[in-house]
Amino acid sequence: MRAYSFCCRTFAAEMKYLFGILLLIFLGFFPAPETSAQCSVCTKTSLQLGEKPAQGMNSAILYLMMMPFAIVGFIGYRWWKNNKKFEEQEASDTNNPL
Repeated sequence: MRAYSFCCRTFAAEMKYLFGILLLIFLGFFPAPETSAQCSVCTKTSLQLGEKPAQGMNSAILYLMMMPFAIVGFIGYRWWKNNKKFEEQEASDTNNPL
C-alpha cells in the first residue's frame, strides 16, 4: 500500500511538471503582437514588400529564433530525466546489496 501512495505522488508531481513545460511551450508560440525581430536589411526589404509579407517574415524570424531554444530544452529535459532515473537506480542498488 505504501508503494502505491508514493507512485501516485510521483505521478502527480510529474504531471504538474509536464503541464508547466507544455504551458511554457504554448505561450512561447504566441509572442506579443508588436514584437519586431528584424535586422536592418530585413526591415528595409519588408517595407518594400508591404504589410502582410512583412508580418509573415517577422513571424518566420521569430519561429526560427525559438527553434534552438526548444531543441536545447528538449535535450536538457531528456538528459535530466535519464540522470534522475540513473540516480534512483543507483540509490536502490546501494539500499539492496546482493
